[in-house]
Amino acid sequence: MYKNSHRLALFLEIMLNGSFILLYSLQRYSELPQFIPSFYAKQIISYSSFFVPFVIFFHLAVNFVRYSDISLFFRRYIFSITVFFPLLITFGDVEFTFLLATAHLLSSLLSVYEEQTQEKGVFKKTIFQTLKLRPAQLVMLTFFGVIVAGTFLLMLPISSASGKSIGFVDALFTSTSATCVTGLVTLSTANDFSLVGQIVILVLIQVGALSVMTLYSSMAILLGNSIGIKERLIMQDLLSVSSLEELFARIGDILKYTFFIELWGALILTLGFLRSGLDFGTSLYYGIFHSVSAFCNAGFALYDTSLEAYASDPLISNTIIVLITLGGLGFLVLKDLKDWISRQKKWVNFGVHSKVVLITSLALTLGGTVLIFFGEFLHALDGYSVFDKLQISLFQSVTLRTAGFNTIPLTNLHSYTLYLMALIMFIGGSPGSTAGGVKTTTLAILARSIISTLRGQKQVTVFDRTIPSPIVVRAIALMFLSIVITSSFILLMMKFEPNQSFLAVFFEVISASATVGLSLGVTPLLSAIGKVLLSLLMFTGRIGPLTLILAIGQKERGSGKVSYPSGRIMIG
Repeated sequence: MYKNSHRLALFLEIMLNGSFILLYSLQRYSELPQFIPSFYAKQIISYSSFFVPFVIFFHLAVNFVRYSDISLFFRRYIFSITVFFPLLITFGDVEFTFLLATAHLLSSLLSVYEEQTQEKGVFKKTIFQTLKLRPAQLVMLTFFGVIVAGTFLLMLPISSASGKSIGFVDALFTSTSATCVTGLVTLSTANDFSLVGQIVILVLIQVGALSVMTLYSSMAILLGNSIGIKERLIMQDLLSVSSLEELFARIGDILKYTFFIELWGALILTLGFLRSGLDFGTSLYYGIFHSVSAFCNAGFALYDTSLEAYASDPLISNTIIVLITLGGLGFLVLKDLKDWISRQKKWVNFGVHSKVVLITSLALTLGGTVLIFFGEFLHALDGYSVFDKLQISLFQSVTLRTAGFNTIPLTNLHSYTLYLMALIMFIGGSPGSTAGGVKTTTLAILARSIISTLRGQKQVTVFDRTIPSPIVVRAIALMFLSIVITSSFILLMMKFEPNQSFLAVFFEVISASATVGLSLGVTPLLSAIGKVLLSLLMFTGRIGPLTLILAIGQKERGSGKVSYPSGRIMIG
């Protein structure tokens, strides 16, 4: 009985309140369909606003009957109660009703994604559990759900700046770019979005960087709720842990490191913006926004020219460098570094993963710095002091690790510099981090695999440890799929964007696939098809090509095992 009533309450809210929200949004944008006269639309919106409180009341009543403990009911539905009473006080106020109805509808949709609980002896399963989703499919669907929700929120009138309106394609592109922590933009974050819109973007960045599953598990732990068996297995698979205790410790580390580093970065950046002449309130907001954006390797900035105004400011530039680097290393490496700083662990005790990540990241960063410094010494960097040239080169090399900030106009760089930068962007950051790309460990495994082959060795070894063959095969598959997908999108973009140069298209596609966010300035000039294609590419790049293929094509494992005879194929 309750199950049907609960479904009815959700259905009514989606149909009635959702229709009211949609119709009001269309009216605000002056995009009402021609078959709906403006006068009748206003009347429908006015009358519909009176039904919204009743729908939410029905939602509360259905769930109130469910709980025998009234305190438990208040704890779980405090948000709905908080929304309901202001609706009664402002009964009939269309705009206020629209804002609260939108917030409550989003809350109701997110409540579908909750843990399995046992109440009154009856197990209640979520939609995701009923569908029996595998980890790869869950990752894909949760990111997709966040993007859709973000698109809807960014299209709301309250999210756009005064006199501006955000269309569906631009909202979808911005939501995808923020959720996939890329940083490519078709609109000005500072001028086209209101404060609410910017906060929505910032929340999408944070959610996209940590992933929905991590945030969900974190909230369940913090609220004292249990995590279902399936959720535990999924999270253990996503975070590469083997036990429940290790899972809780890993989730705790992720939360602790994320918010501590972002807070530290926000404080220093606030001081930097204060020194540049901004008032305290603006400096604090800019500090928080850019700290989160940098640590999450998102690359969103509140300046249309990114951070070019601070190219010679070592405090802001170096803080952004540290935040990007820490965000791109991965939380497992951060834990080892924390233990090393506190002298609880020595370098020899670091895991193979941490050693590979740190050495590969250092090599790529130094290589990129040398490339930009000498390649642009008398070109794009001409006119700066030697120290500033080093600062800018280091900054731009670090941002190639999937964080799309820039302190010099990229269009001023040599074409060969841009090409080599694109190759470094393709590699990206490290696994378990907020960065994208094929990852540093993939590059390291492939390099060691080539060396082992040339030496005639049958096993791939790194730091006196053997890399299992399945991991080597996975690295090869990931690299191959990434190259195929990126090449295919380059061809598609060349077809649908004939007015753009090959280098601009090549750079843009690599930037989107590796979720970097650097651009040669062509993003706002793209057609609707081009924006949708890049949105799809950013989505693929964030969840990973291999994860996407597994999510779409993975089948249930058969109960039996079949072993086929060996076959010989000539290679080389």
